[in-house]
Amino acid sequence: MKTKNKYCLLFLFVSIINFAQNARVKGVVLDNNNQPVDGVIVSYQSKSTTTNSSGFYMITVPAKQKIVLVFSHISLKSITATLLLNSNEDFEYNPVMNSNAEQLSDVVITSSKRRVQGIISIEPEIIRKISGANAGVENILKTLPGVNANNELSTAYSVRGGNYDENLVYVNEVEIYRPFLIRSGQQEGLSFTNTDLVQNIDFSAGGFQAKYGDKMSSVLDITYRTPKKFGASLEASLLGGSISAEGVSKNQKWNFITGVRYRDNSLLVNSQQTESNYRPTFADIQTGVNYNSSTKWQWSFLGNISQNKYNYQPLTRQTNFGTLNNPIALQIFYEGQERDQYQTYFGAVKSTFVANEISTYKFISSAYHTQEQEHYDIDAAYYLGEVDTNIGSETFGNVTYNRAVGSQLSHARNDLDALIVNEEVKGNHNFKNKFQIDWGLKYTRESIRDRISEYEVIDSAGFSINPPIVDLPHDQPYNPYVGPLVPFQSVRALNFVNIDRLSGFGQWSTKTSLGSSQLWVNAGVRAQNWLVSGDNVTDARSQTVVSPRFQIALKPDWNKDMIFKFSSGFYYQPPFYRELRDVNGVVNPNVKAQKSIHFVLSNDYSFKMWNRPFKLVSELYYKNMTDVNTYTLENVRIRYRANNDAVAYTYGFDCRLNGEFVPGTESWFSFGYLKTEENQDGKGYIARPTDQRLKFGILFQDYMPNIPNFKLYLNLVYNTGLPGGSPSYADAYQYQSRLRDYRRADVGFSYVFTEKNNERPDGHWLKKFKDLSLGLEIFNLFNNQNAITNTWVRDAYTKNQYGIPNYLTQRVFNIKLTARL
Repeated sequence: MKTKNKYCLLFLFVSIINFAQNARVKGVVLDNNNQPVDGVIVSYQSKSTTTNSSGFYMITVPAKQKIVLVFSHISLKSITATLLLNSNEDFEYNPVMNSNAEQLSDVVITSSKRRVQGIISIEPEIIRKISGANAGVENILKTLPGVNANNELSTAYSVRGGNYDENLVYVNEVEIYRPFLIRSGQQEGLSFTNTDLVQNIDFSAGGFQAKYGDKMSSVLDITYRTPKKFGASLEASLLGGSISAEGVSKNQKWNFITGVRYRDNSLLVNSQQTESNYRPTFADIQTGVNYNSSTKWQWSFLGNISQNKYNYQPLTRQTNFGTLNNPIALQIFYEGQERDQYQTYFGAVKSTFVANEISTYKFISSAYHTQEQEHYDIDAAYYLGEVDTNIGSETFGNVTYNRAVGSQLSHARNDLDALIVNEEVKGNHNFKNKFQIDWGLKYTRESIRDRISEYEVIDSAGFSINPPIVDLPHDQPYNPYVGPLVPFQSVRALNFVNIDRLSGFGQWSTKTSLGSSQLWVNAGVRAQNWLVSGDNVTDARSQTVVSPRFQIALKPDWNKDMIFKFSSGFYYQPPFYRELRDVNGVVNPNVKAQKSIHFVLSNDYSFKMWNRPFKLVSELYYKNMTDVNTYTLENVRIRYRANNDAVAYTYGFDCRLNGEFVPGTESWFSFGYLKTEENQDGKGYIARPTDQRLKFGILFQDYMPNIPNFKLYLNLVYNTGLPGGSPSYADAYQYQSRLRDYRRADVGFSYVFTEKNNERPDGHWLKKFKDLSLGLEIFNLFNNQNAITNTWVRDAYTKNQYGIPNYLTQRVFNIKLTARL
C-alpha cells in the first residue's frame, strides 16, 4: 500500500512539474476588416487547434523556450509568431490575417460567413465619421434599403413595414430595451450604443436565424471592443461631446473600456418653427470589464447609467400651409411647460466556458431598470387664418382674417417604473468541418408599474368640445347646458403588471457540396411561453408559440462570385407591456403574439470594377401577418389597440451597391420599394402607418486628390411620404392622406491632421494620435421642410378639420473636433 502511495505521489509530482513547464496561448483571430475568422489552423510542431465561429483559439505550448506558432487559412495569408513564455503563463495573442489576393478577392474576405446569412456588416469607423443630426449606428442604418425613418431627432427606425417595437437590438449578446414613455424625437437624447466602444456591427432586415429573439422585423447585433492596449478618444461639438478610455493589465488578464457622453439638442430644436425655451440634459456612462481567469473561463461585465432630463417651454409657432390660391396660416401662442425625466440603469454579467475544442458555453445575467416621468401642462391658444397674398399690400404674408379661434389644454402626469431581469445559458458545439449546433435557454421577468393620468380639453370659439363618444344633450341655445364638462380626451389608469417568459432555441448549421457548388444550410426552431399577472389582471392565460426557421445558400461554381440565398420561417412577437395596454390604458393580458411568415430570396454578387472591390446585394421579400395588433403612430409614440383584430401583408424589393467608388473608401447606394397594408376587422385593406413606398439612400466618402487631408462625408436620404394619420375618434379608413416626402442631406467636411503620420519622423507630436481632425457639419443641407406628423385643427365655421404638418429641423451648422490616441 505504501509503495502504491509513493508511485501516486511521484506521478502527481511529475505531472505538476510537467504542467508548470507549459504555457497557454489564446486569443481571437481577425481579418483585415476586424471580423472574426472561423477555421484558422493554429499549430506548433505536431500540436494544432482550429478557431471556432467566434475566431477564438487556445493551444498549450512549452514554456521557457522559443516557439513558433503558425496561423494558416485556406483563403488568408499564413502568419507566424515567435514567443517565449513563462511557466503556466496565459498569453493572449490576437493576430490579424490579411487576404490572399491570388486566391480570393477582398470583397469575399470581408464576410464570407455573413454573406450566406444575409447579414450586413458595417465598419465602426464609418459610423464615427458620417455626419448626422443624431449621429450613431441608427444614423447609418437609415441609409440601408428596407430601413425607414422620418425623424432625424430620433433613433427609432422601422424595417420593411414594421414599427419601432419590432426590432431586436443586442450589445455583447444582451438584449437592449428602448424607453417606454418617449413620444417625440427631441425627448430621446442618446442612443444606448456608444460608437466609441464598438468593434462589430451586424444587421439583418429579415429572415434571420432562430438564435435571435422573438421580434418580427430585424436584428441589430453589436459587439463592443476588447482592448489590446491603452487607448483614448475625445470628441467635442456644439451638440455635446464624448470621451472614452481603454486599457489592459500587465498580465493581460484584465481589460476595460469606458465611455462618457453628453448631448444637448438645443441647436437642433431651436431651428424648428416653434420658438421655445429648451433646456435638455442627456448624459450617460458605459463601461465594459473583461477578466480571463484561466484558459477556459472568461468573465465580462457591461454596465450603463443614463439620465435624460427634458425641460421644454414652447412660446409661439406659425405654420403656413394650404395652396397658392388659398393659403392658410396657423398661429399658436403657448403657456406652460413640460418636464420629463428618464433614468436608466443597466448591468450584465457574462461568463464564457471553453470546455474543449468543440464545445463552448455562455452564462448571461442581465438587469434593466428604468424610471420615467412625463409631466406637462401646456395651454395652446390658436388662430386659423387667411393670409394676404397681394404682393403690393402692406400686410402681404400676414394673417388678415381669422376663420377659427380656439385653445387646447394638455395635461399629463405619467410615471413608469420597469424592472426587467434575464437569466440565460447558451451552448455552441462546432464539429470541425462537419456541422455546428447552437442552443439556448432564457428566463425573463418583467415587472411594470405604470400610472397614466392625461387629458386634453379643446375650446373652439368659446365652446368646450365634448368627445363624440359621450352622449350629451345638444339643444343649445334653446336650453342652457347643465351637464358635466368632459375633456375631449382623457386616460386614467394604474397598472401593476408582471410578465414571466421562458424561451429557448436550437439550430443546426452545416456547409457541404452540391456537385461542384458550395451549399450552406441552417435550420432551427424557437419557442416561448409567457404569462401575464398582476393587480387587476384577471382571466390571464398562459400562451406558447413555436417558430421554425431555415436558411439555405448556394454558391455556384461560376467565374462570377455569386451567392443565392433563400430563407423562410415563422416570426412570432409575443406582446411586451406596451402592446398589452390599449388606448384607454387598460391591460388585456390575453393579447396574442403577432405572427409573421417571412419569405426572402436574395442574390449577393461580388465583383471588381475599376480594379476595385464592389458588391451588389438584391432581395425580394414577402411577409404574411396574422393576429396583428393595430396601432396609431404619433411622432415616435405608438399606441396599440391590443385586440389582434387585423391581418396584414408586406412585400418589396431592396438592393444596395457598395464598394470603393473612391479608392480606399467605402460608399454605397441603396434603393427600396415596399407596400404594406392591413385589414382591420374585415373592413378592407388600407395602408399601414409605416407604408413608405420608395426609399433612396446614399452614403458617400471622398477626399480632395491634391489635399488628401481634406475629407467629405455625405449622408443623403429620400423617402416617400407616410400616411398622415387621423384625428382623435375619427375612422382611419376616412383619412388616408400622406405627409410630404422626406428629403434630407447631411454633409461633413473634415481636415485630418494625422493623414500623413507614416511620413513624419519619430517623436513628432502628431505621432501620438491615431486620428486628429477638425470638421464642419451641415445638417439638412438643402433646408428641406420635412414633416413628422399632423396637428389636427377644426374650423368652427366650416366644421372641417385641417391636418397641419409638424415640421422638423431646418438647416443647422455644427463644428466638431475629434482626437484618438
